[in-house]
Amino acid sequence: MFPRLVYESFRRQTRRKLLAGVAITLGVAVATAMIAVATDIGDKINRELRSYGANLVVTPQEDTLDVEIGGVNLKPPSDGAFLNEADLPKIRGTFWHHNIVGFSPMLPVTVKLGRGADAKDATLVGTYFNKALRFGKDDFTTGVRITHPWWKVEGSCGDGHLGRAAQVQVAGATGAPARPAGPNDSCGWPDDTSQNVLLGERLAAKLGRKPGDSIEVSGRQLTISGILSTGATEDDQVVAPLSVAQEILGKPGAVRRVYVSALTKPEDALSRRDPKTMNPELFDRWYCSPYVQSIGYQLQEAIPHSHAEQIRQVAQNEGTVLSRIKGLMLLVTLAALFASALAVSAAMATAIFERRVEVGLMRALGAGSFAVAALFFAEALLLAIIGGVAGFGAGSLLARQIGRSIFNSQISIEPVLFPVILAIAVFVTFAGSAAAIRRAVKFDPVFALRGEA
Repeated sequence: MFPRLVYESFRRQTRRKLLAGVAITLGVAVATAMIAVATDIGDKINRELRSYGANLVVTPQEDTLDVEIGGVNLKPPSDGAFLNEADLPKIRGTFWHHNIVGFSPMLPVTVKLGRGADAKDATLVGTYFNKALRFGKDDFTTGVRITHPWWKVEGSCGDGHLGRAAQVQVAGATGAPARPAGPNDSCGWPDDTSQNVLLGERLAAKLGRKPGDSIEVSGRQLTISGILSTGATEDDQVVAPLSVAQEILGKPGAVRRVYVSALTKPEDALSRRDPKTMNPELFDRWYCSPYVQSIGYQLQEAIPHSHAEQIRQVAQNEGTVLSRIKGLMLLVTLAALFASALAVSAAMATAIFERRVEVGLMRALGAGSFAVAALFFAEALLLAIIGGVAGFGAGSLLARQIGRSIFNSQISIEPVLFPVILAIAVFVTFAGSAAAIRRAVKFDPVFALRGEA
């Protein structure tokens, strides 16, 4: 008899049940999509935020030492401390090497542009552009084209025309799918083994130089392959392959600092702990978490006599952005579920009011409050299961569409999410139905049979 009552309820109130089911489906679909995206968003947001550049800088350990006597800093203001270029591939040997998107060494050198009385002082910065390196059996490329993706270069494309150089996505490094290189992707960028340089756009305007011209730098004739625009100090500098800067300085293998772009997780209380104060168990947990601090610690282990620290404006903003996006998703989810509960409540209240004679008859025949409540909760449970399954399917499609349109990648739906979504659907449906069912069990059978509330 009980299953028949439930069946007849759905058959005779198809429209009411359909409206309630649609409300549950929509609310659960939004919740599914937001939860799926939120659980898979960390790495994707980090990869997107890597377009803001490096979040770690490695410098010689001597730069962090302060020598004071009587309140007077006796540390010499020289550039005498350097890192060894041969140690840089060891970065790929750290525990979190898969999280290292790329790195670019920097070696600034003061040079003379031109000769004689017309010579001008300027800064030449040696770096990697897209350097091919090897560590063990691992071949990889790295340089400013990965760590400084906002650098724009205008130069000769090799076919006689000038073009704006595009940034090449490195497959497997940024998480973006590889794409075929276009004809202008390398316009103006010097080769790391060449004697070509980039000239900052403000410096180029002062000197009246353009791509293809030669420029004398500290007695060396170098070719300007492109004009660099960064919106920063590089616009007044010459940027050259690292080997050129080392030759001018007379220090083979010297590196002044290294910028590292790494995928990290937001800071928390553990990340801010001093590793020297941790017990072995806590240290292992800290070391094996991709905090910017733990990755910096491992960089110091890999590069002798170095000090790594986070570029706070970048690293902290990443955690802030990620936290705010997840908070926004939580608010959207709660709002959708609340709206779904209200719709279910309205539909259930109307349905129970229309069935008050049926409820009165059940009470007159001896049905207790538990039996009446069980009937309506059984209907609500069936609605929740149907709406939950439909909502999970629709939400999975929505999550995948969000992944493709925003992150250009697939959002993975974990199987464990399905029972969680069903539990949410049941909770929302019961919460929306509770008030109406409570009112139904209190119907007086005399008034109910007469059609009065």
